[in-house]
Amino acid sequence: MLWNGWGDPAKAAPLPDAVAGLLHDLLGVRPSPSTPVALKDLELSDPTLTPAALKDLADAVGTADHVRTDAESRVRHIRGKSTPDLLRIRAGDVTDVPQAVVLPASHEEVLAVLRACAAHAVAVVPFGGGTSVVGGLAPERGEFIALDLRRMDALLDLDPVSRTAVLQPGLRGPQAEALLAAQGFTLGHFPQSFEWATVGGFAAARSSGQASAGYGRFDEMVLGLTLATPEGTIETGRAPRSAAGPDLRQLVLGSEGAFGVITSVTVRVRPQPEQRLYEGWRFATFAEGAAALRRLAQDGPRPTVLRLSDETETLVGLAQPDAIGAALADGGTGCLAVTGYEGTSADTARRREEAAAVLRECGGTLVGIEPGERWAHGRYEAPYLRDALLDAGAFAETLETAAFWSRIPELYTAVRTALTDTLTGAGTPPLVMCHISHVYENGASLYFTVVSAQGEDPVAHWTPAKHAANEAVLAAGGTISHHHGVGTDHRDWYVREAGPLAVDALRAVKARLDPAGLLNPGVLLPTD
Repeated sequence: MLWNGWGDPAKAAPLPDAVAGLLHDLLGVRPSPSTPVALKDLELSDPTLTPAALKDLADAVGTADHVRTDAESRVRHIRGKSTPDLLRIRAGDVTDVPQAVVLPASHEEVLAVLRACAAHAVAVVPFGGGTSVVGGLAPERGEFIALDLRRMDALLDLDPVSRTAVLQPGLRGPQAEALLAAQGFTLGHFPQSFEWATVGGFAAARSSGQASAGYGRFDEMVLGLTLATPEGTIETGRAPRSAAGPDLRQLVLGSEGAFGVITSVTVRVRPQPEQRLYEGWRFATFAEGAAALRRLAQDGPRPTVLRLSDETETLVGLAQPDAIGAALADGGTGCLAVTGYEGTSADTARRREEAAAVLRECGGTLVGIEPGERWAHGRYEAPYLRDALLDAGAFAETLETAAFWSRIPELYTAVRTALTDTLTGAGTPPLVMCHISHVYENGASLYFTVVSAQGEDPVAHWTPAKHAANEAVLAAGGTISHHHGVGTDHRDWYVREAGPLAVDALRAVKARLDPAGLLNPGVLLPTD
């Protein structure tokens, strides 16, 4: 992973001329006058961990080789991949750097690391792919270690009869899929962060993949979990469903490392599909397209992939990141929807034909395989595009929410208005785009992309707009996060959404599992 950007540096590409011209003419974006600080020029203070703490950490993981205190290792574990995170790193701000990076290889070693950290009052931030975009890797505590789980990357068990698999948390998305595919199965979880995010991160943040209409969210796939805490081990999930008390899986899913470290996940798997097919549909308006998606989500047949870009996102071409700007040239109008079908050839053909009848009845026009295939080919490219926008002097960030279907129109308008008014008032009018990418019988998610000029202080410039959007989400009846998680960025609004009694109950859980408050302090729950 690029230390001050996204992904593989070899895949980075400059901003297409059509988009650069649009941003210049429409938003006044100018190339950034500053150059990102080089890794070798970063000024890090020496680690402050005591020799005794370093020795105990090395003993916990078997060797000092798996306790890294060099500058590059520490910098590569600083913060996450939100735009403010990257802008701070590019500017040379390394104030949130861990004191050490510790790499355990087993559940027992994780427990030993937690015991060592408790003995020396050192905070712990579990680290998978480092892809958090909500401040989930920036604890409110000065001295902490990054607990990197990359060595825990095995497929521990596959039960083809029950169609379950036990995965370790450090498996990245492509690794997990490759191991399952070798035995004829798939997890079916393909979020935009798929290439770099890990199984443990999927569970800890309640991730939702781009094929969620067919495979479900990650939390729906999880049948069991093992959690290491400073006070011991919790194991959940001995049957597909149970009435034996509250479902403790739900206490761990979405906990973002605040209650413990996920060391294994038992998941539902499905046979590898015989066929994958994606196509594009066009609707005159976002409201018309949303009504069509609701019909399919409620009455079926439900495609495996079902997403809809609004008019602005369709015009810019963000629905197809590898062809960004193409719609500007061909004069495309309306809203692009992408439907995808995975499964046996017969089932795919049947669902495609039945869904097409519904989409046509709702006003949709089939525009062919090409838009859908372009989306599938470029669906992991958007984070690279974000880096190119930053290089070009633009500010680009995303936020997401969800609501019941009846509230979607109000939520859509409220968030767009909050972002537009706040940024325009600050002198940098934005381009606000949105899509629906996760649908349910009772509601859907909204995913917004915001682009503006950076301004003199882009982080300070964005913060009021982000807060205004958060306020609009709660006021319009949405949830503060559908799949990015809470972290520190959403924490104060999550507390309001959950309510004081629920937050006190979660504090009690944390106090029992993590009495010293060492696990990801300030993430999910306030530290005071």
